[in-house]
Amino acid sequence: MSSPEIASLSWGHMKVKGCSTTYKDCKVWPGGSRTWDWRETGTNHSPGVQPADLEEVVKKGVKTMVIGRGMSEALQVPASTVDYLKKNGIEVLVLQTEKAVAEYNALAAQGVKVGGVFHSTC
Repeated sequence: MSSPEIASLSWGHMKVKGCSTTYKDCKVWPGGSRTWDWRETGTNHSPGVQPADLEEVVKKGVKTMVIGRGMSEALQVPASTVDYLKKNGIEVLVLQTEKAVAEYNALAAQGVKVGGVFHSTC
């Protein structure tokens, strides 16, 4: 099962190929995607992305995780979150969201089992 292409990105809007939903923030993995609702884990811009935000995607068997920190990189990614991924044998890329989406799409096109979480505003 391949990771779906992110078809478009603009401030506050993301579209995933094959999905009719428009996301503000989203999670993607081989075979699927859904809204990334920060309220589920109590996430805020600081301290930022928590392992709990990534567990669902990790469980899908991804080999690489791409984290989009927002258009202005306001979303933090603590070292403990990066360590969590590395301890699970997952390569991690933390980038500004436009760069993160480009990197994610390139990896997905190469057939890499890639997942991601992306913040599409600040």
